[in-house]
Order: sequence, then structure tokens, then C-alpha cells
Amino acid sequence: MEDDLVRRIASHPKYQELKAKRSSFGWWLTAAMMVVYYGFIVLVAFNKEFLSQKLGDGVMTVGIPVGFGVIVFTVVITTIYVLRANSQYDDLTDAVKKAVLK
Repeated sequence: MEDDLVRRIASHPKYQELKAKRSSFGWWLTAAMMVVYYGFIVLVAFNKEFLSQKLGDGVMTVGIPVGFGVIVFTVVITTIYVLRANSQYDDLTDAVKKAVLK
């Protein structure tokens, strides 16, 4: 029974659509995160002078807000994924459940 259920789910068109959309969007977000993260690492490695410039009269340098921006970017793209998952992916999952468990 369980093998039959897995086969029906895997062959359902809505499941195929869900899998394709989720994978595609996940790869785009992964690529964006890699660009931001490794861009920061490249700045640290090759342009320390830029990151070590002081902002104002205090001790804060350019590197601190840039590093904080990387963290904020991570939270933002996670939020974007969760919002999409809750709106589009959950609807497709429910459609697959209803169709397969009839």
C-alpha cells in the first residue's frame, strides 16, 4: 500500500509542478546567497582597506554594516522563501494530498 501511495504521489502532475517550482526557486535563492556571502569574503580577502575605513569619529568601520547586511540578507531571503512556501507550495501540496488520497 505504501509503495503504491509513493508511486501515485511521485507521478502526480501537481507534485511534479511543486517539485520543479520549489527546486528552481531554491536554486535562485542559493545563488543569490552565494553571491552575497562570497562577495563579502572576497572583499575581506582582497579589499581590506575598503572594509577598514572608519565611519565617522567612532570605532565603526565599513565592514561592520556590510557584514550586518549579509546577515540581514539571509533573514530576508529566508522570509521570502517561507512566504512563498506558505502561499504557493502549501496549495500545491494540498492539491496533491486531495487527489492522491481519494
